[in-house]
Amino acid sequence: MTTRTQERPASAASATMKAVRIHAHGGPQVLKYEDAPRPKPGAGEVLVRVHACGVNPIDWKIRAGHFKTGHAMPLVLGWDVSGTIEMLGPGPSSWGVGDHVYTRPSVGRNGGYAEYMVIHESELARKPTSLDHVRAAGIPLAGLTAWQALFDHGNLHAGQTVLIHAAAGGVGHFAVQLAKWKGAHVIATASGDNREFVMSLGAEHFVDYHHARFEDVARDVDLVIDTIGGETQLRSIDTLRMGGVLVSTLMEPPKERTALRGVWGVHFMAQTVPGQLIHLAHLVDTGVITPHIEAILPLSGARQAHEISERGHVRGKLVLRVAA
Repeated sequence: MTTRTQERPASAASATMKAVRIHAHGGPQVLKYEDAPRPKPGAGEVLVRVHACGVNPIDWKIRAGHFKTGHAMPLVLGWDVSGTIEMLGPGPSSWGVGDHVYTRPSVGRNGGYAEYMVIHESELARKPTSLDHVRAAGIPLAGLTAWQALFDHGNLHAGQTVLIHAAAGGVGHFAVQLAKWKGAHVIATASGDNREFVMSLGAEHFVDYHHARFEDVARDVDLVIDTIGGETQLRSIDTLRMGGVLVSTLMEPPKERTALRGVWGVHFMAQTVPGQLIHLAHLVDTGVITPHIEAILPLSGARQAHEISERGHVRGKLVLRVAA
């Protein structure tokens, strides 16, 4: 256990770092690649040299001002990181300088579109040893969301049937793999050009939502994973068996509709649970699940990444490479 502040000697000279920040809410053009103060860790914190940062819809929604988060400006976005510990805060620590970590850190502070980021020790887990940092950065937020939707809120068991919407997306492609690992029967929806990809993840049935109605395939299912909301959510409620569960990452399912059908509706936002990150890393290292990265962009390409993310239909994840 370390009992004092430690830092890589070569990193002590610079008080600044490169970061992508916003100074006001708006479109992708408000993302500014610029110099910013390098943060310092306090007690119970570490300074992480960010090697890669995942790009998620929550990033552009906060950037655009859709969520009133109360963040101070300028703000560094990005809460899906993989990197190495550069410096330990004062006091005892179970971590060491140079440790390779990954996490979905607290959204209440500056994020990972930067060369360095301060993270609470309680949020850290060791990254999968079989992956480089770029691929590891695509796991935490989407992987935790899929895990918690399926198991914490959906209570999915072997032999049950789960309907997974947007199965080629960040959350969806992990959900398909995790549900298959659990021994569930998977019905997946996505656009037709994603059929081969989604089936390779372990889905038994594929529905191209452009040309078919998922209700014609999904009947009396035990669990629905909804990352779309709106009409798709309402139609999905009717696919559930009595006592089934719809778990949404976007919006609260209507209580009147679920009560009428005799089913349960849950809305949640993923929480950082290091034990689950450890389990996900083990599943990656043993070949059970694999993150799919659609595109890797440099940190200076954050604006382009947001434009891609806002258009939707990303297969797997987008990642910013921060450290060479």
